[in-house]
Amino acid sequence: MPRRQLVFLIGIVAITVAASVMTVVWRNEPLLGLDLQGGVSVRLAAVGPADEEMLDRAVEIIRDRVDGLGVAEPEISRTENGVMVSLPGVDDQARALSLVGTTAELRFRPVCRVYSGGTSRPASGVVPAIPASCEADATGEVVPSVGPGGVTPPEDDHPTDFVVLGARTGSPGARYVLGPSLLTGEAIAEANPLFIDYQWQVGLELHEGAVGIDGFNAIAALCFSGSPACPRADGSANGRLAIVLDGQVVTAPSIRAPEFRRDAILISGGFEKIEADDVSLALRYGALPVELEPENIRLVSATIGEDSLRAGIVAGLIGLMLVAVFIVGYYRILGLVALASLAVSGALLWSMIAHLGTQSGLALTLAGITGMVVAIGVSVDSNVVYFEHLKEDVRDGRTARSSVDRAFPIAYSTIVKADMASLIGAGLLWYLTVGAVRGFALYLGLATILDLVATYFFMGPMVRLLSTTRWFAEHPERFGLPSSGAVSATAGHLGRVGA
Repeated sequence: MPRRQLVFLIGIVAITVAASVMTVVWRNEPLLGLDLQGGVSVRLAAVGPADEEMLDRAVEIIRDRVDGLGVAEPEISRTENGVMVSLPGVDDQARALSLVGTTAELRFRPVCRVYSGGTSRPASGVVPAIPASCEADATGEVVPSVGPGGVTPPEDDHPTDFVVLGARTGSPGARYVLGPSLLTGEAIAEANPLFIDYQWQVGLELHEGAVGIDGFNAIAALCFSGSPACPRADGSANGRLAIVLDGQVVTAPSIRAPEFRRDAILISGGFEKIEADDVSLALRYGALPVELEPENIRLVSATIGEDSLRAGIVAGLIGLMLVAVFIVGYYRILGLVALASLAVSGALLWSMIAHLGTQSGLALTLAGITGMVVAIGVSVDSNVVYFEHLKEDVRDGRTARSSVDRAFPIAYSTIVKADMASLIGAGLLWYLTVGAVRGFALYLGLATILDLVATYFFMGPMVRLLSTTRWFAEHPERFGLPSSGAVSATAGHLGRVGA
């Protein structure tokens, strides 16, 4: 047996054992999907009129946010007047539901006046007029609408209006009188959480052009100079620009430079790490085109039930046992090699599923299990292709040992071509579909690739190792191959027919 083949065999066995041991040591476990373990489901209803295009866009944005949160195999679909979101195995349900329903509407508004608690705080429905220094109308004063909480109600928070908004964090009594929006979240190209000066902040990168860094710098120049459009409010040396997220002031810093780089803009709102992550995630994928509010939230049990799952597992094991009995009964010792090859690819696949489920949130659903079952058939086919090539070569009069080296390259070429059909199908399903079908495609493709690996690095070298034994040469029938006597008798029969 060539040394290279022995290295392949020892290497794949060592990797399989190491992967299995580390899976146990690290306590990695597959993350079960919604149909196997249940989860949480929320129906979000649109506030106000929403057409199909707006709801389709909302579904895309929510799916991107959920993927960024690390939730795999979510079920997100459009309803008649909103979006239905089902999340499997989410540890922090409140965080996930808050993220999917957040509008993530970012606005940059000039600060006209600040009320910091006490008697100067505007009462409900009573807001002093805004001076003309904040570019009010011709009368020189504007009275924004406020609700019971002393702030502008969400339905009156229009980008072209003056508003009174509260602070997201910090002083609970702070109220900001803000001018019309000068720039929106459409200017944001990227948003990431950053740990700077011992606090979590959100770093923004803006687009090029007027709806981006040029527009922001134009605003910065106005605030830096204390222009009437962005006055020196609350005794500050420069104008203040409020960054508003979903109707709350995240931060309202003084603008101390007339110009900024597009990748050097920070939002410092006293964030915790998880808050910085969520704000960045929401801003990165853009604002929802329609405001959504939770209409119904409920826990979802496993959709197929424990009894159905147990019955499916039993059926799968029975099918696998029948395949094992057939392949061992027909190919004898070569059949045992085929089962060992299947065990190697299965152990590697399980280790990968457990690792990805624990570390990356990749869910294993019933569709994914179906993909793996289909891949078992693909793996068995690979063994049959090789073993039948061996039998054909022995029938042609070659020795069993010489047939092994000749048959494997030809058989493996056929196996690769056949498996490529499965890989192409899996790739198309992954690219063109969403949800459970993608899970089927992923596990089918992954199992097919591992079958190619196990066939090349385990089954081929293992059969070559067995072919070097005297037992293989003297008793090929125990390996499911024709014996030398049977081959001679067949050759003699053909000779008499020819005569």
